[in-house]
This record gives sequence, structure tokens and C-alpha cells, in this order.
Amino acid sequence: MVGEEGAFVLGWDEVLTEEELSVTLKVLCMAEEEFKEYKEQGGWEDDSEEEENSTLSYEDLSRLKPPCKKLLYDSVLLTLESYGSDLKAEQDLLNNKEAYEKLSRREQQALHVRYGQKRILHQLLEVVR
Repeated sequence: MVGEEGAFVLGWDEVLTEEELSVTLKVLCMAEEEFKEYKEQGGWEDDSEEEENSTLSYEDLSRLKPPCKKLLYDSVLLTLESYGSDLKAEQDLLNNKEAYEKLSRREQQALHVRYGQKRILHQLLEVVR
């Protein structure tokens, strides 16, 4: 359902894989009867006009139904737990010039990437809280 990667792409202001996330949330938050009907119909009827006009900005995510928000919130928590350190540890390392300079160029770049990813995930947690 979410492609080969099994992941969603988030930006600073919106979900970049909005269609995948939207469909996944709809399906995972369906009641059993709704899901049976969905499977029998082979998906939804043509609601491409609705999909075209919908984006998943963080503001839109804040208006999701509570079960979808909880699912997304819990998923973000699981993702954050998969990292070896938390956001504060990354920030402390970035702010410690001496320790930062001891890192190789590759480790510095990885640190910046992890820090950015964690900031986006923490921002999403605030949106769907």
C-alpha cells in the first residue's frame, strides 16, 4: 500500500507522499465492514476530483479524525524509538564544537540528516497530538 519502501516522505510543511498516506490512513482506520466493502469494490469509487483538491499540509493533519491522529502519532513515536539517540542528544552534539569537530565529515553529515529527520518527526507529533 505504501510502495516498496514502506515509508512516507515528510517535509517541513506537508506530507510529500500525500496520496499514499491518505489512502493508508483511510484503510487502517476503517471499520471491518467498511474494509470488506472496500475490498469487494476493488478500492473506492472514482473520487479523483476529491483527491486532486486535497493536500496533506500539517494543518490538514491536525484536523484528522482522532483514530487516524492516534495511529499517526503512535507511528511517529515508533520511528523515533528506532533511532539510537534522541533529538536533544543530536542538538547537544551539534552545539559542542569540540566534539563535533572530532567527527569525520561523513559522521557530521549523518548527524545533520538525523537531526533534521528528528525535528520533522517532533513537529509532526505536535501537529497530531
